[in-house]
Amino acid sequence: MELTPFDNIRSTDTLIEILHMQITLLKGKLHMASVTQAELWYDGSCAIDKDLVELAGFREFEQIDIYNVDNGERFHTYVILAEPGSGTISMNGAAARKVQVGDRVIIAAYGQMNEAQADEFKPKLVYLNKDNSVERTTNTIPVQKD
Repeated sequence: MELTPFDNIRSTDTLIEILHMQITLLKGKLHMASVTQAELWYDGSCAIDKDLVELAGFREFEQIDIYNVDNGERFHTYVILAEPGSGTISMNGAAARKVQVGDRVIIAAYGQMNEAQADEFKPKLVYLNKDNSVERTTNTIPVQKD
């Protein structure tokens, strides 16, 4: 007989605690995107090719974290849509000061869910080439080896 995640729970109170506890997991990411524009005087945000937004499971106006691989900067902003198929990754407003055109960045979004949802959840991971074309997509990351 197959066990469920709840078979070892001995009290209703514990079950209620588990179902209400929220954890934050990686929802989706664009890995090694190349910055194509940095527009200081545009509304603050990050414009991303609409096709890439959909592949990574992002939403327009969703908060994202950006990790600049070239200079180590890490910052928050939100998604706005750029033309589908354009390959655009544009840092706008104050975020434009944190990048240079050509920098490689990781763009990540996170979601909150309960433990049961987390057991079934798979993130949308999109790996990009230097021209922001899609190298591959997956929902797992291999175990890191020494």
